[in-house]
Amino acid sequence: MNLTLNVWRQNDKSSAGRFQTYSLGGVSPDSSFLEMLDLLNEQLIEQGDEPVAFDHDCREGICGMCGLMINGVAHGQDREHVKQITACQLHMRHFRDGEVITIEPWRAQAFPVLKDLVVDRSAFDRIIQAGGYVSVSTGSAPDGNSIQIPKSQADRAMDAAACIGCGACVAACPNASAMLFTSAKIAHLNSLPQGKAEQYQRVVNMITVMDNEMFGNCTNIGECAAVCPKEISMDFIASMNRDLFVASLKNIQPMVSVSSQDSGG
Repeated sequence: MNLTLNVWRQNDKSSAGRFQTYSLGGVSPDSSFLEMLDLLNEQLIEQGDEPVAFDHDCREGICGMCGLMINGVAHGQDREHVKQITACQLHMRHFRDGEVITIEPWRAQAFPVLKDLVVDRSAFDRIIQAGGYVSVSTGSAPDGNSIQIPKSQADRAMDAAACIGCGACVAACPNASAMLFTSAKIAHLNSLPQGKAEQYQRVVNMITVMDNEMFGNCTNIGECAAVCPKEISMDFIASMNRDLFVASLKNIQPMVSVSSQDSGG
């Protein structure tokens, strides 16, 4: 396959970025999208140019680090099966010989570009840190079956825990909202008995940090769920809003810093 690649190049978050066009030949249809980028970087290095920086780790659709906007779609599009995937699971057979492919980083104020296609997603870490704990005494590790949990609750927690924090929901949302991510992390903890003690305080804390990190508001467009590689449901957003309403009735105040400078954002 011969391809034309329009790749976003940017030295750092304080520099102006631009698209750079590259011609790449000899791409196998069976190679993954990231392997195609490896091939491009080999070509650039041989030519004495700087390779394109992009994030990746597992290359198995598990970690979510490979987030890219490919032809305007977060993680790209599987044209055969029309299913949600990560960029590392996208194969070049889903593109045509001679096609022009535009590759960009996530676009969101809360995800500043570090270099080329790599963005800083540490805002997600700070949201998790605001609520990822329990204050109840759990003692030593209990037997897996000692706490009786209805299957519906366990399934709900597992569905929420499937979120890999890739950021595709933010990148696809016109408002750069992190509501799907945040609601999934909240539901993961609040669905189980161990998380009930902090249920409403957790919601207030995590939403406060989310807002402080300059993510946008949710307007129920649904692009977040449409591109989520783990098919996280927007039902979690409704549950989070319901818990936030209850927390407001209880007059629960945030117990986290509300300064972006303090959090590093």
